[in-house]
Amino acid sequence: MENEEKLKIKITPQNRLVDLNNHLFEELERLNDEELNGKALFEERERAMAIANIAQRIINNGELALKTIKYFNENGQADKIPEPLQIGKKSETPVF
Repeated sequence: MENEEKLKIKITPQNRLVDLNNHLFEELERLNDEELNGKALFEERERAMAIANIAQRIINNGELALKTIKYFNENGQADKIPEPLQIGKKSETPVF
């Protein structure tokens, strides 16, 4: 029964762009650590590159979503924006 309840939980991302910005600056601080050297520095560099790669994909995705929203708004179809692209409640869809 407990496992069935766990399966019903819907996982939704709660991160915002401000969180991404914070993660990027935290990584920059770790890379700036003067005591980091050798293997630890190499591993942190690899981690930073992975974070930067993912961050760029998130930014690209947000840019595409914004372009799509603008397209719908410019063509008088703000009420037809696909749900995954909506910001807030449907009646609160921003106009750009």
